Amino acid sequence: MSKANSTSTRQREEEDEHGSAHGEAGEQLSTAPREERPDTGAGVPAMSVIGWVRWFWRQLTSMRVALILLFLLSLGAIPGSLIPQTSVDDMKVQAFKEQHTTLTPVYEALQLFDVYSSVWFSAIYILLFVSLIGCIVPRTGQFVGQLRSRPPGAPKRLTRLPAYTTWRTEAEPEEVRAAALAMLRGRRFRGHEVGDAVAAEKGYLREAGNLVFHIALIVMLIAFASGQLFKSEGGKLVVEGDGFSNTLTQYDDFKSGSLYDADSLAPFSFVLDDFVGTYEKSGPQRGTPRTFEARVTYAEGADGAERKGVIKVNEPLVVDGTKVYLIAHGYAPVVTVRDGTGKVVSKSAVPLLPIDNNITSSGAIKVMDGYKDKNGKKTQLGFKAFFVPTFAGHGKGQMFSQFPALDFPVLALSAYQGSLGVDSGLAQNVYQLDTSKMKEFKDKDGELLKKMLMPGEKLDLPDGAGSITYEGTEEWASFQISQQPGNGWALGGAIAAIAGLAASLFIQRRRVWVRAVRGADGVTVVEMAGLGRSESAKLPEELGDLSAALVTTAPVAPAAPEEPDAADTPDGSAATDATNEAGSRPVHPAEAPAEGAEK
Repeated sequence: MSKANSTSTRQREEEDEHGSAHGEAGEQLSTAPREERPDTGAGVPAMSVIGWVRWFWRQLTSMRVALILLFLLSLGAIPGSLIPQTSVDDMKVQAFKEQHTTLTPVYEALQLFDVYSSVWFSAIYILLFVSLIGCIVPRTGQFVGQLRSRPPGAPKRLTRLPAYTTWRTEAEPEEVRAAALAMLRGRRFRGHEVGDAVAAEKGYLREAGNLVFHIALIVMLIAFASGQLFKSEGGKLVVEGDGFSNTLTQYDDFKSGSLYDADSLAPFSFVLDDFVGTYEKSGPQRGTPRTFEARVTYAEGADGAERKGVIKVNEPLVVDGTKVYLIAHGYAPVVTVRDGTGKVVSKSAVPLLPIDNNITSSGAIKVMDGYKDKNGKKTQLGFKAFFVPTFAGHGKGQMFSQFPALDFPVLALSAYQGSLGVDSGLAQNVYQLDTSKMKEFKDKDGELLKKMLMPGEKLDLPDGAGSITYEGTEEWASFQISQQPGNGWALGGAIAAIAGLAASLFIQRRRVWVRAVRGADGVTVVEMAGLGRSESAKLPEELGDLSAALVTTAPVAPAAPEEPDAADTPDGSAATDATNEAGSRPVHPAEAPAEGAEK
């Protein structure tokens, strides 16, 4: 036989010997499914349909594919946060389409305006869900089986394990094994006696953490899905003194999941008693809100007792599982409109929308009913309104607010008459004035009639057509009323996922064996060895601590006397070395022989 063949044969024998040394001791320290490797022989037949299905299922339920799907899900959510979504704000979507006429057809084809309900996002979501379930079910069965089974017996040669120590003791082997078993159980190892050794195992929380992590991901997916399907979300603008009742007709806008039932709206109501807003008056943060809260009186149910509450930013009012958030604030000038006879036609607080951080606001005042012109003909009035809570004064440039508080309020109006277009049946923005079917009121110079008013001042319409008076200013607050049933489950799942991931990363599953046998000279030889699922510097340290604890029960035997001719013994072994390594003291695991070395 050639030298190369001899070397190859010897390597195979060593590998076989190494494998038999570990035996079943190193098997299934993990519940990860084994990867089947197909035979690479030349005569392998083509797989059948069932074979391809099984192959696809194994790939889908592998950890590698699950991580890829999780990455794709995160990647797919990016356009949902960058591109306006129809389910969130349809007005922004329409504005985006008008500004980007080239990109719009592409985005529509890719369903980028409805990312979270698109076919491709749903496919990734469902595949990830199936992948996680297919991964968890078999691993759970394997883990339960491992919990019910006992640690395997000690390998034939403990010296081949990564962590190893040995010493000689005068205690009986039975006493050593009993003490080792008690000591290991006291340190929360699961152990039992097998033959001439004690087998123990610890670190099952590592695999439990793996399973908890995957189960938590499924809980989070279910929570997010249920939150989207059963959620409800609506907005309501409320002026001080007015109220809101949680019924569908009371909302300014309302969106819900596809499986939401409007009868599920929680019965409650509230009244905005007062809005309190204070602002920094000087320094680099001038105008920054310091106090921003809505004080309300609310009641649960139709006949519930009234209670006082305060709604702040990120501190919602929670009523029967529904959260009421404070999201915006503005001003509503109180105006009184009279006809030519002096009769009050309309008196109300008209909310205007802010256009900057200093709450410069714009909007429209519409008088739809009750007004007659000087000839007694019914008609409608419209006023474009521009409001500043703190006016800089005339000659200070354009009319913009200098501060968000009501320090110097001014209301600018321009007047129109005719048809407001509200009777056409088409939806109309209440904050915009459609002047296509209206005529301008003219001043004495023939220009559009307009005027800036301070509280208490009025704008007289020409030819005795009436007047509009700026009485004062109320404040309004905008609320978001939302109900998302899956939020609690999603939070719990996220916490459980973090805890499970931490357990799977920082807890090491390991096995320890203690063998105690009587030597040829009648002295008991104790061997301890450990094996972990992965390489870890803590395993030898832990084995050292365990051996130190066992030495108190099985102390080291006195060293045997040296013989002069020890180097010439028939078996070729050195008595002095044996005494130093196994007789005088335990060998720390760091001093254990290298892999494959003989003790």
